[in-house]
Amino acid sequence: MSSTTTSRIASAVKEVLPSSTKTCIWMIKITVGVSFAMMLLKFFNILPWISDFISPVFKYFGLPGSAALAYLSGYFVNNYSAIAVISTLGLDWRATTIIATMALCSHSMILETAVLKKTGASSTRMVIVRTLTAFVLGWLLNLILPGSAEHIADAAAQKWELPFGETILQWFTSTLRLVVTMVLIIYALNILQRLLSEFGIMNVIAKIFTPLMYVLGLPARTAFLWIVANVVGLGYGAAAMLDEISRGNLSERDVKLLDTHVCVNHSNVEDLLLMTTLGGVWWIMLSIRTLAAMVLVWEHRLEFYIRDRVSRKNSTFAS
Repeated sequence: MSSTTTSRIASAVKEVLPSSTKTCIWMIKITVGVSFAMMLLKFFNILPWISDFISPVFKYFGLPGSAALAYLSGYFVNNYSAIAVISTLGLDWRATTIIATMALCSHSMILETAVLKKTGASSTRMVIVRTLTAFVLGWLLNLILPGSAEHIADAAAQKWELPFGETILQWFTSTLRLVVTMVLIIYALNILQRLLSEFGIMNVIAKIFTPLMYVLGLPARTAFLWIVANVVGLGYGAAAMLDEISRGNLSERDVKLLDTHVCVNHSNVEDLLLMTTLGGVWWIMLSIRTLAAMVLVWEHRLEFYIRDRVSRKNSTFAS
């Protein structure tokens, strides 16, 4: 490796460290706060009470009432929490595919909404889009998948029975592991992204994925961030997105379109594989969310088109 190449690498790494550190601090504050609040909800058995209240709705998704707890756990906490509950329900492949798809669309709602808002997205729009998409896809899958949910026995929502001291310790150790993992991934992704840009590899990636990006309705320059969100998830991918925004490499519309896609379709490696091990059908969970994301992006493009037409027309009248 030449001295010039080494110098460019060192310079790129040095340049990315301050923004990465700032992002890490912000993410840690959000993660610790949300996880602590959810720990308290679990300890005082508030989540099971909420799930009992909304469980009648889940019959429209072909799911037993206890599946509401799995959905709510994923909605407010993360997919790992949803997976833990799903594993106790004894669901068949059909019901597992439905509840897993819903959880994959709208998990970690508090944390990921904060992340999306940080990139410039409307938090209200993101919550509505993710929640409604999860419900619509659950309803559609119940209509089109063979079989029914009539033979599935419901299961009682499990109560939290650990002493408070053990609960605090469990929360602390799990949160510490999450924070350490998160910090390492954020630094690694931002450094990788900056090096890819420095040596022109980002442009090559964009060219390779340009046809797919066009079909999805996304700008070609968002290709790398789209890959990151699909591989490691929205929380970690947003760190790279924030870096791109700060450098002026993405326009406001680029970010909004990417947010619209990834808000319902990300974490398609680890989370998807984990849902598959529970009995969900991976290609159904992946394809229906990809299709939904594509529809949402093209609808958002239509909004931009109509808004631009109205703006031009108003400008013509004003002149």
